[in-house]
Order: sequence, then C-alpha cells, then structure tokens
Amino acid sequence: MPPLATRGESVETSLHRDLKRIYAGPGARIEARVASYRIDAIVDGVLIEVQHGSLAAIRDKIRRLLTDHDVLVVKPIVVRKTLVYRKRKGGAVARSRLSPKRGRLLDLFDELVHFTNVFPHPRLTLEMPLVEVEEIRYPGHGRRRRYRANDFQVEDQKLVQVLETHRLQTAGDLAALVACDLPAPFSTAHLATGLDAPRWLAQRIAYCLRHTGAAKQVGKQGNAWLYQWQAGRSKIAA
Repeated sequence: MPPLATRGESVETSLHRDLKRIYAGPGARIEARVASYRIDAIVDGVLIEVQHGSLAAIRDKIRRLLTDHDVLVVKPIVVRKTLVYRKRKGGAVARSRLSPKRGRLLDLFDELVHFTNVFPHPRLTLEMPLVEVEEIRYPGHGRRRRYRANDFQVEDQKLVQVLETHRLQTAGDLAALVACDLPAPFSTAHLATGLDAPRWLAQRIAYCLRHTGAAKQVGKQGNAWLYQWQAGRSKIAA
C-alpha cells in the first residue's frame, strides 16, 4: 500500500485516487496546473476537484477558478464503512467490523454551510457519490501508550463501490434534497421531524436553504424562524 502524501488541501488516500480515476477517465489531464492551483483532473475543459475533506478548505480556490472555468466538485459521502484493523502499520489484518456510523445525503448540509458564498454558481456543479469504503487502521499513537480500542491511526481509506450519485447545480436542486412534506411556512422543528434529523442539522439545512436562495425567512412563531420555499424543488440528477 502506498504511503499517504500531503497534497496541500488534503491527504491523498486510495479513495481519492480511485474517485479521481473514475471521474477523469482515459485521456484526461491529471494533477494539472491552472493559474497557481493544482487541479485533480481536466476533462473537456471542465476542472474536476475531488474533495473528501471539508468544502471550506477549497472554498476560496473554487471561487477564484469559477471566474474563468467550469468546475465540477466531487464530494463523496461515506454511507457504509468497514473498519479493518492491522496489528501494526502495514502489518497483517487482525480483525474487521462494520462501522455503526452511516452517512446519508443530508450530511452535505453540514459541509455546505461553509460553501454558500460559492454555491450556487452557473459554472459550478456539485456531485455527491454515496460510497462504501474500507478504512485501514493500526493501533497506538505512541510506543508508551497501552493499546485501547479507540487508540488508533488511520492508514488509508479504500473505495469498495459507488452506490449512487447525485448532482446539484441550482438552488432548486438543493431544495430537492429536503425530501419530506412540510407545512407552509415551515420551521427547523418541522425540518427535523420530517427528515428524522437532529435539530442542529435542521438549523444548518435552513441556513443553507436561505443563503443559497432556495428558501427565505417570512417571520417568526414564538422564538422559531419560519421559512417558505423560494426556488422550485426540482428533481436532482442521479
């Protein structure tokens, strides 16, 4: 297994390399330079950035590139993860288990709160592959520390499969992610109940909807802000 390498905004894992290979396809320019930035791939003039880390880390970069280029940002969401534990770094596998943590498409809003001054944009496309991965771990953060179940370091993440893919280009596409019936107007309490989501995530969803123009504030009910749709809830590409 190749070692992880620092790449400026992120550490390149096998997951990143595999997704880059999928989206680039044959004949693409890989790790190309555009202005002062390194770009994962360029296909038919479109700049492709695979970002497993925070969208905030590439926010300024993408905003500047959109001035002169069409950009596709690929934001994988891990919905299924198998944890593979090695006896030591690079050593034999000791055990594996399925992680109880499951991601879902709504997790995008947790990242998008840091990206609403970039998305939506007529030259920008966000694509979210829902992926299954293996995460390779090995024990210990230091020789003197005794082994504990949660005392580990991540060696790599590997792509197992892409389960489905969703694409966002407009505020209406973003509104379509809120796949539940809501009253008019609605509050974050309605969002939390309808989406079976924690209130903090519902508040971030409302923030993203408002700042992207998908919804607007129309008043308050008690201490709760009320919202109504402003953009049509289109069916997002999948």
